[in-house]
Amino acid sequence: MLKLTKKADYGLIAMRHLTAVRPRSASAKELAEHYGLPAPVLAKILQILVRGGYLASEHGSNGGYRLSRPPEEITAFDIVRAIDGPIFLTSCFTENGDCEHHKKCSIRDPLRRIHEGIIGLLTRMTMADLATDTEAAGVVPVALTGASTLTVLNRQ
Repeated sequence: MLKLTKKADYGLIAMRHLTAVRPRSASAKELAEHYGLPAPVLAKILQILVRGGYLASEHGSNGGYRLSRPPEEITAFDIVRAIDGPIFLTSCFTENGDCEHHKKCSIRDPLRRIHEGIIGLLTRMTMADLATDTEAAGVVPVALTGASTLTVLNRQ
């Protein structure tokens, strides 16, 4: 089963929310309460996204997190990769890339095309896309809730 980690799912949920409410910011506590997410985990995820340059952190009584760039410039792939690291469908596509069946493998090339298709979809899906009505826009949902439509396993 291909599956996003919970952390990546939470990150996409938070980014979608922050896209929808921009330019207003939202605190980790507000986001966690609104979506029923664990606040400590979400706070760590938001800090990862700040370090990755996708969010800005604002201090003070009206502080919180906000997008640091236009949502059209941030992709689902950016967020998943920032949180989980590289995405690999199978061990064939890691940096070392070979297994003991490499020379006789009959599915490596078809799996590579599937892998590239998943990466392509995540790369084309922007935060602006996630924040709009995806069915009306004709866009395939990637991950909008805890029960993701398309999920990607991130194992190295």
